[in-house]
Amino acid sequence: MNVPRHVAVIMDGNGRWARARGKARHAGHRAGVKSVRATVEIAAERGVDYLTLFAFSSENWRRPEHEVSSLRNLFLEALRREVEELHRNNVRLCFIGAREQLNAGLIKKIEAAEARTADNTGLTLNVAVAYGGRWDIVSACKKLALRVEGGELQSGDIDEQLISAELQLAQVPDPDLLIRTGGEQRVSNFLLWNLAYAELWFTDVLWPEFDKEEFDRALEHFSNKQRRYGHTGEQVEAAEC
Repeated sequence: MNVPRHVAVIMDGNGRWARARGKARHAGHRAGVKSVRATVEIAAERGVDYLTLFAFSSENWRRPEHEVSSLRNLFLEALRREVEELHRNNVRLCFIGAREQLNAGLIKKIEAAEARTADNTGLTLNVAVAYGGRWDIVSACKKLALRVEGGELQSGDIDEQLISAELQLAQVPDPDLLIRTGGEQRVSNFLLWNLAYAELWFTDVLWPEFDKEEFDRALEHFSNKQRRYGHTGEQVEAAEC
């Protein structure tokens, strides 16, 4: 099987999973942590190098305060509980997003988790928190504008490579495969630049029910795709010979 080097996941459906069982939304988010654990395990087992999870978007701050607070607390709890296990399994943990939107305690925990796993050489797990694709691109453009103002760079020199180098995932290859659970078929402001050539796989399975079998279905979907990057199928086949 042709395994994608980088898989990105939009983890959708926690709230609907909880509602269908007569539970509060935070119960769905808590159940979703188990699926995160299973997804990290199967990604490592299948030979995926990078896994990027959309945990909390910049738009999620608009949700009711009690849900935002519950998500923060769950995130802190997950960090306390999971980091050592990730470290034992040689997983490197990184976070992307607008950290200035987070409270000091959470930032401290994030930095400690990154430092603890920094030298690990297995799967790299990127967690997007307070992240938005448009914010990412605008932030990159602002950094380049400052370099132009400072005389370090000419505006005419700005190209795709320079913009990519300023994005949150600058040191990571673009995702080969995007998985979205929960039945919706949109990217929801996630990695807008980086997903330019990703294969998209949507499933009706809600995130708390996402398991290794469903992950393998997504990998099979990817494996059956011919990735052309603007070329014809004949050109790709000739290059593979």
